[in-house]
Amino acid sequence: MITTGVDLAAQPARTAVAVVDWRAGSSELTTLRLGNTDGDIVELAQGSARVGIDCAFGWPDDFIAYVAANARGEAPDPDLRGIEGRRRLAYRETDRATHRITGRLPLSVSTDRLGLTAMRCADLLAAFADTGDVVDRSGATGRLVEVYPAASLRLWGVAVSGYKTDAAARRAATANLLAAAPWLTVSPDQRALMEASDDAFDAVVAALIARAHALRATHPVPPAALVRACGEGWIALPAAPLAGLDPTRTVVPLPE
Repeated sequence: MITTGVDLAAQPARTAVAVVDWRAGSSELTTLRLGNTDGDIVELAQGSARVGIDCAFGWPDDFIAYVAANARGEAPDPDLRGIEGRRRLAYRETDRATHRITGRLPLSVSTDRLGLTAMRCADLLAAFADTGDVVDRSGATGRLVEVYPAASLRLWGVAVSGYKTDAAARRAATANLLAAAPWLTVSPDQRALMEASDDAFDAVVAALIARAHALRATHPVPPAALVRACGEGWIALPAAPLAGLDPTRTVVPLPE
């Protein structure tokens, strides 16, 4: 099995891609690089069983309806007025589920600084579709799955506090991750890149989450949320320990 992790940014310069080759009894980080275009990502993901992408796959359904109504000159729906209504506009159903499961609330794709990256993600998903991939934003089918590295690391119990902004914290986070996953072979140059770039670090984590998803070791989309997830996207969160990805162990997938 091969899995690919993508830490998507609005521009190629900070877009990182990691590819992990999972063989019987071993796993190796075969590719880790920054500066990737959409075409690069699609090419690097060839042959991967799953592709974990760290970016929202869609916008809140309520937000889309709100903007469309505003464009028609209509007054806001009374249910969407006030602070509670604005919270519905700001967050997707998967964001609320992630908060319940992990205690972390993802950044809002409709009101925070993720908008440009989400627009690029829409282009990237279209690029995958152009090559024949099934694009299912819920992650229930196809290879593509939305991931959230920071929340997944919390569930896995890997300490990474401050790694986004502090070099020393990033070195510690890299050490903690590799200690928790001793079965993952990483070259000295790749480790140095993970320590230097939180984007590269997150791409590696995204590839690990992709492996968990392929093993059905992530929380499934609740049936009641599936229709919404197909439009808004759904974050795949680990439902089993990181040790469950160990290729030297027999892994029993979770039931469907």
